[in-house]
Amino acid sequence: MSANALYTDLSGYYDLMCVDIDYHAQSHCIRRLHQIFGNDGNTHLDLACGTGPHVRHFIDFGYQSSGLDINQPMLDIATTRCPEAQFSLQNMSEFKMAEPLDLITCFLYSIHYSDGIEKLKDCLKSVHSALKSDGIFCFNVVDKNKINNALFVKHTAKQEDNVFSFQSGWHYSGEGEKQALKLSIEKTTAEETQIWNDEHPMVAFCFNELKEILKPYFEVHVFEHDYEKIIPWDQNSGNAIFVCVKL
Repeated sequence: MSANALYTDLSGYYDLMCVDIDYHAQSHCIRRLHQIFGNDGNTHLDLACGTGPHVRHFIDFGYQSSGLDINQPMLDIATTRCPEAQFSLQNMSEFKMAEPLDLITCFLYSIHYSDGIEKLKDCLKSVHSALKSDGIFCFNVVDKNKINNALFVKHTAKQEDNVFSFQSGWHYSGEGEKQALKLSIEKTTAEETQIWNDEHPMVAFCFNELKEILKPYFEVHVFEHDYEKIIPWDQNSGNAIFVCVKL
């Protein structure tokens, strides 16, 4: 068994790693929230879009959809999946758009990829600038004070003659503005098992802190992390969907 020998670029395994995610349910839920809180516009941008699965669904819903990411190989796959869309290689903390948008999304907790609170604030300023006056920003987050370092999710998937095992979980030290997403991938063939481990640094905050950061820019509505039902946040759970209407 060899360690840290699996890959040099996540894009080749990204869709396989996320095979159990219901992208349609997530996209449809945010579409409904946009119908409730937004306008009748159809211009959309997905931050940290990865290989573009959410963009694909928004296009199918009738949106003029686009995406940005900092990983060009991810965007290459996204362009193949969504040839109608415009994709750009940009950092979500300091992006610019040519025209204002009706809806901006950020799925899969990707807003936590902001490198610290100041970069998170820069991201929110960029979002605010990119939205129309009645535009909305929707994203999901985790509260640092509700993270259980012992919990993780795991699934396996097959690709040709290979069996992959993916495992991920949050870790927070209990103080500061940094948390981590710990990721492990195993690739097993008839001959050997390769293992790759990584730890993605992410910004940490509690929901009350986030609300204060958002307050100058947005009217904020918080919902339970449930893509099947639109339910107000119960003030207790550690995952939530934020819907932010530009002020």
